[in-house]
Amino acid sequence: QVQLVESGGGLVQAGDSLRLSCAASGGTFGNYAMAWFRQAPGKEREFVAHISRSSSTYYKDSVKDRFTISRDNAKNTVYLQMNSLKPEDTALYYCAARFWVPSMRAQDFRSWGQGTQVTVSS
Repeated sequence: QVQLVESGGGLVQAGDSLRLSCAASGGTFGNYAMAWFRQAPGKEREFVAHISRSSSTYYKDSVKDRFTISRDNAKNTVYLQMNSLKPEDTALYYCAARFWVPSMRAQDFRSWGQGTQVTVSS
């Protein structure tokens, strides 16, 4: 299984942008579909976006026009560019990896990072 380390979170104001990064190690990165999930206090972990091995992408409806997931296989890294941030985007953001096939279900992923906090003030 790959090991994942997220970075790039922080405290921003509504309307600002952030770029999250997730560095993978310990596996062949190109064999994994990657995803971002988030979890707000008192809420369940929810799907945000995923990217396939061929870089096809899929998004949660509420972030579709604001967030962009991408991957750089040469750097073993997946990114989440977040624009026009809203207070409701406040959460702990997790990177996850699944061998071969993308998914929107957290239970399908065995490799998780430790999370990076994103806080958006109004």
